[in-house]
Amino acid sequence: MGLPIIGSVLEIGKTLIERLIPDPKMKADAFQKLVEMQQNGDLAIIAAQTEINKIEAANPNLFVSGWRPALGWICVMGFGFVVFSPVMSWVAALAGNPIAVPNIETGDLMTLLIGMLGLGGMRTVEKLQGVHSK
Repeated sequence: MGLPIIGSVLEIGKTLIERLIPDPKMKADAFQKLVEMQQNGDLAIIAAQTEINKIEAANPNLFVSGWRPALGWICVMGFGFVVFSPVMSWVAALAGNPIAVPNIETGDLMTLLIGMLGLGGMRTVEKLQGVHSK
């Protein structure tokens, strides 16, 4: 890790500003903010976190690199519970043991699911472009 990473983060930021902000005044303000982030050390923090993420993702140990899949498992279990809880209540009532199944707020699960699907979609694009990992 070092200056090349910070420089690449800075270049990516400049490229994004150039492509996404059409207004020259807003573009100049965004460039100024990017330079301020570099001077304050914020870009170094972002670059360091990116390197940590790469190291964690490359680790074969499930407890190091498996937190992202674990979030997916939790999301699937939550949605499975939401889908099957009415069936569980119905079966329990038919068996003569009615139960009150707690209601799970699905808004938080949807936020997690959409994020996970976005990451999965990005990885699919990487694979189609030939970017492979072990």
